[in-house]
Amino acid sequence: MSRVAAIDCGTNSIRLLVADITNGKFQEVLRTMEIVRLGQGVDENKSFHPDAIVRTLTAVKSFRDLIASKGVEKIRFCATSATRDAANRDLFIDGVREILGVQVEVIPGEEEARLSFLGATKELDQNQSPFLVVDIGGGSTEFVLGSEKVDSAKSVNIGCVRMSERHLTSQPPTMDQIARAIVDIDLAITQAASVVPITTAKSLIAVAGTATTVAAAALELSEYDRYAIHLSRISAEKVHKVAQMFQSMSKDEIASLGYMHPGRVDVITAGSLVLSRIMAATGASEFVASESDILDGIAWSLIN
Repeated sequence: MSRVAAIDCGTNSIRLLVADITNGKFQEVLRTMEIVRLGQGVDENKSFHPDAIVRTLTAVKSFRDLIASKGVEKIRFCATSATRDAANRDLFIDGVREILGVQVEVIPGEEEARLSFLGATKELDQNQSPFLVVDIGGGSTEFVLGSEKVDSAKSVNIGCVRMSERHLTSQPPTMDQIARAIVDIDLAITQAASVVPITTAKSLIAVAGTATTVAAAALELSEYDRYAIHLSRISAEKVHKVAQMFQSMSKDEIASLGYMHPGRVDVITAGSLVLSRIMAATGASEFVASESDILDGIAWSLIN
C-alpha cells in the first residue's frame, strides 16, 4: 500500500488529498480545500500580490500538519495557471519548500490537462468514451479528449477568476460586460477546438469547483453534497438557466445559497458563463459532473 498526498494549487483554491492506493484501488483518507485566491491580480499585473502569497503559505502550513498526522510516504505539489503567469513565482515556491520540504512543480497546461483527464476518467466505464474532460479553473480551462489515454489537449486562459477580473467587475454584471466576456470566451474555445475536436466526444465530463457548483444549483441542493453531485448528469438547458440565474443575482443573493462556498461567490457568474459557452460550442446535451479531477490525477501519478 502507498499512502500519498497530492496538492493542487490553482488560481482560486489550494487543495489537499491524502489517499491509499493499493493494486489499482483508491481509498480516500482526507480531502480538504481552502480558497486562497493566489491569482489575485495576476492577469493584470503578471505577479503575485503579497497578501495572496501570505494567504496561500498559511494554508500550506495547515496542510503540512495534516500530512504529518497521516503518515504520508510521498507528496506531489503541483501549481497551475496563476503560478505559470507570475513573474515573482519564486517567492511562493521558496516559501513552500521551506514549509513542506518539497519542490513545487509549476506544470504546463498540457500536464495539467493530462492529470485532470487521469483523475476524472480513471474509474469511468470505457463504453462511454471517448471522453471530453473540461476543467474550468481560476486562471485557465483545460480541454482534454481521449479514451484510455489522452489523444489531444489544450489549455486556454479563460478561468473564472481571470474572466471576473477582466470583464465581470460588478454583480450583477452589465449586459456589456457579459457580451465582452462572451467574445473572449468564445475566441478561446475556438482556439481549443483547433487542437481538440471538442464535438466528437461521446461523454462530456466537467470537473472542478465551477462545474460542481453549477451541478449543485441545477440539482437545487439545499447544501453542498459531493456525493449527490458526483457523476450527476446536468442538461445543457439547465446549465444555461443556472448561468443566467447567477447573472441576475446580487452578490448577497449568491452568498445566501446553501451550496455556495464563500470563496466562489464573486467568481461563479464568470465560471458558469464559461461552462454555458462550452456546452453551446460542443453541442453536448448534458455534462457529467465529477468530483474526481486533477487532484485525484496527481495522487494516481505518484504510484505510476
